[in-house]
Amino acid sequence: MIRVVVVDDQDLVRAGLRALLEHEADIQVVGEAGEGRAALARVGALRPDVVLMDLRMPVLDGASATAALRDAGLLERSRVLVLTTFDEDEEILAAVAAGAAGYLLKDIAAADLRRAVRIVAAGDNLLAPAVTRRVMERLARLPPPPEPPPALASLTARERAVLVRLGHGETNAEIGRALHISPATARTYVSRIIAKLQARDRTQLAVIANRSGLVDDRSDSAG
Repeated sequence: MIRVVVVDDQDLVRAGLRALLEHEADIQVVGEAGEGRAALARVGALRPDVVLMDLRMPVLDGASATAALRDAGLLERSRVLVLTTFDEDEEILAAVAAGAAGYLLKDIAAADLRRAVRIVAAGDNLLAPAVTRRVMERLARLPPPPEPPPALASLTARERAVLVRLGHGETNAEIGRALHISPATARTYVSRIIAKLQARDRTQLAVIANRSGLVDDRSDSAG
């Protein structure tokens, strides 16, 4: 059972999301919060699998609440999936930098939202396609670092291929199909890369791949 906390400052939105999510037998909404500071208390007490987080809220906004969850070590257990009306670049990047595992817009179809909850709960990151393009375009405009991280040299050819696909925002299932491995094996590679590069999560790996100039490398070599 995937346990979810819904965080949104509008009562009707929270009620609607609860109804949409609990339509499925494998998803249970275990709590709600109407603003970011209350969300911290709810997540700390309930330890859900997924926190469905709005961005623009009173008291504490969604990106700041996500960063507070990260700093408290709670994102290892409870993964944040941002669901918002707003797609401004600064808000997207703030949420991703804070540690959000996904970023979706509220015009998403109900079935796609439930799928996104499952993907994030399974350990994958997920950005709406339009959001992915904007994040990658923003990263591409940044000047590259003087030298790539030295730890990149420790990656095998297959780990490097997985990192490239992470840089394109692919899920474990998509990586598996592209490299002819199972999603479970893809997840194992991701865990190894996180350890080798001392990254926080998949999102940080995607940033590393883009900042290191690897995103045009589509090598499928085995390692």
